Amino acid sequence: MSNGAWADQENDLIVADYFAMLADDVSGRPYNKAEHRRGLLPLLNGRSEGSVEFKHQNISAVLKGLGEDWIPGYKPAFNFQMTLVDAVARWLALNPAWLGRHSGTRATTGLAEARPIWIGPPPTLSNQPPPQELEQMLHIARKFDVAARDERNRALGRAGEERVLAHERAALKSAGRDDLARKVRWVSEEDGDGAGYDIASFAPDGRPRLIEVKTTNGWERTPFHISRNELAVAEERRSEWSLFRLWNFAREPKAFELHPPLDAHVSLTATSFQASFH
Repeated sequence: MSNGAWADQENDLIVADYFAMLADDVSGRPYNKAEHRRGLLPLLNGRSEGSVEFKHQNISAVLKGLGEDWIPGYKPAFNFQMTLVDAVARWLALNPAWLGRHSGTRATTGLAEARPIWIGPPPTLSNQPPPQELEQMLHIARKFDVAARDERNRALGRAGEERVLAHERAALKSAGRDDLARKVRWVSEEDGDGAGYDIASFAPDGRPRLIEVKTTNGWERTPFHISRNELAVAEERRSEWSLFRLWNFAREPKAFELHPPLDAHVSLTATSFQASFH
């Protein structure tokens, strides 16, 4: 059995097979992991079944770093080689429809039927993963600019906003405030993106809630983009504005909220500059 480094050809084969299983998993179609594994073995350079199984877990970890969905039965395993990351990137480049697909079809079953979203604590130093694992995830996210990719995915962003709109209305109705639920507005859809927030809602006591929604299929620490205008509105209306981070969207949407000042929660990095002539 081979214990050497995986060649690019081997990585490409196992990544393609993983995505075939993932497509079935996301769509709810039955598939057999053992059959996939046995089909791969003759194509690889003397790899053991255990080696293939562990490589599948490595691919899950890479996809986690990329802010993408992965197969739940393959728990992410870290300390992988960057050649595997490159193989996943190659597959995604050859299959642009994967990233361009309408995300969250399981999560949005219609506004009237939407269940409340699980809202937990935001990421902090106390609940972060081991340093080596975190660094691998953040390195991948930076290298492939995952935040920009999510920002460009308009179908994902719109589906997330629609889901949060339904959540806000349902929460107000549960609190006995049907009057306020009827007044919740999808501002970015009705008025455009210039307001600095996506949804105008209310707390049960009637106080305004200005909600900026950021959606990802990835894990809770997937980076995101925020505009200068959104930051300005967050500062101007601190008591009303909040960032609603929606994650794991394609499978089972979860969320946390961040309140101004945002730099108390996240590191803000300038990613572009305005150039003016002298």
